[in-house]
Amino acid sequence: MGSKRKVIDKEFKMNAVQYRKEHPELTYTEIADNLGVSVSSLNRWVKQFDSNQNEDSGDQSRLFRGSGNYSSDDAKELARLRKENKDLKDAIEVLKKAMRIVSSQ
Repeated sequence: MGSKRKVIDKEFKMNAVQYRKEHPELTYTEIADNLGVSVSSLNRWVKQFDSNQNEDSGDQSRLFRGSGNYSSDDAKELARLRKENKDLKDAIEVLKKAMRIVSSQ
């Protein structure tokens, strides 16, 4: 069966990026092996951190945000409403099909 993905928290990612910045003499492969993560993950975290630092806001709330984590209550509410809207549209389609079946008999 498939293996579960390891969930890595934001603090670990920040520490990994900081370690990379403090030890430029080490390769990404060496650091990733030491931390027990993939090289691609470490590289992605460093790029995300650098990208966030280049934006003048300095807001780190968006940094390393996983799926399902919303930037604000409004974004969370919007996602909930969109899902509810989709569910209601699906229910209407089911009812329309049922009405066609019943009316054709």
